[in-house]
Amino acid sequence: MAASARACLVALALVAALFLDGAAAAAEGNVRGRGSLTLRQLLRQRQVRSHLKRLNKAPLATIQSPDGDIIDCVHISNQPALDHPFLKNHTIQMRPAYHPEGLYDESKVASQQNAQRITQMWHQNGRCPENTIPIRRTKEEDVLRASSVRRYGKKKGRSTANPMSVDPDMLNESGHQHAIAYVEGDKYYGAKATINVWQPKIEQANEFSLSQLWILGGSFGQDLNSIEAGWQVSPDLYGDNNTRLFTYWTSDAYQATGCYNLLCSGFIQISNQIAMGASIFPISNYGGSQYDINILVWKDPKEGNWWLQFGNNYVLGYWPSFLFSYLADSASMIEWGGEVVNSEPDGSHTTTQMGSGHFPEEGFGKASYFRNIQVVDSTNNLKAPRGVGTFTEQSNCYDVQNGNNGDWGTYFYYGGPGKNSNCP
Repeated sequence: MAASARACLVALALVAALFLDGAAAAAEGNVRGRGSLTLRQLLRQRQVRSHLKRLNKAPLATIQSPDGDIIDCVHISNQPALDHPFLKNHTIQMRPAYHPEGLYDESKVASQQNAQRITQMWHQNGRCPENTIPIRRTKEEDVLRASSVRRYGKKKGRSTANPMSVDPDMLNESGHQHAIAYVEGDKYYGAKATINVWQPKIEQANEFSLSQLWILGGSFGQDLNSIEAGWQVSPDLYGDNNTRLFTYWTSDAYQATGCYNLLCSGFIQISNQIAMGASIFPISNYGGSQYDINILVWKDPKEGNWWLQFGNNYVLGYWPSFLFSYLADSASMIEWGGEVVNSEPDGSHTTTQMGSGHFPEEGFGKASYFRNIQVVDSTNNLKAPRGVGTFTEQSNCYDVQNGNNGDWGTYFYYGGPGKNSNCP
């Protein structure tokens, strides 16, 4: 009797599901064009609001940024990272056991006079108290711009430059284009760079332009591990064209794991000073004042976690090593440089700019640069990278030129305008 009752319930459930599907379709047909929400839209709205509840934790204080952002000061023990099932009983590591040796040995002369202080816009209206972290509040319209709630805060498709690829048909398959410097062939435990900050123009809202470093492990197949940090302009993600500090991570080549900033469980933040995804300013001007930021990512040799530092003063937090497979040990490749999405509007190359939007040969004050690029070796020492290569898919659209000198160490200029007479 119980079995037949269960069978009846299953049958009823199937009938109900079919009825609801039919009702949803009918409802959509009846209300389409009347300005009302369809049933599908209502279900999506409910999904979005549920997702926002998970992302936007109850703040202890709130700061309105001049650029329109809302920064929530959330208690450090209530941050999104701790929703991860493996982090339910995690004791937050409030400082790294070790910094890389040589971190503060850099010369403070010459080019440093042009590296003026960069801050975040929300600092103009306040700071978050001790034992909280600043989180940029996610708005409903932010999530609605994504292709789905599940894909919100995630990169689309393969996003990492593969300098080893020799198949020209594969180079532009993902729509992502790069101009980078890289090292490979050793074990790496971190990377550092000073990155020139600009506000490149974006042609289409679904495109972006960023400048970052990549810490990579595994192959360029389905198992790629990546930790990324830098600055980006992404109208789709943020709803504007501001230049913003960002991070990203994935352990499966951008498929199911990882996200930007704090938009999923993963990165554990400890700093109450810097907000992931918040606007940074001032921005470099063509032929005028130049601004840059220092980014350092390194693996704590004691605890094994990957730490992030912004500038010389802000240790922001860490990615627990268990998030990764290959990077649980070390990285096999480091990349520094620019990336854009080329959606080929109207069948031609995008005019979305990389870096300053000018080619490397224009030099300082006009082309964007990375300087003092370094790697962390197995003895936890910052060292100049050996055997630096460069790579770009289409040098007529975006290019890269590297060099070395006493003030800037290993450096390169990179970027370009995208579409031009040599890049149709």
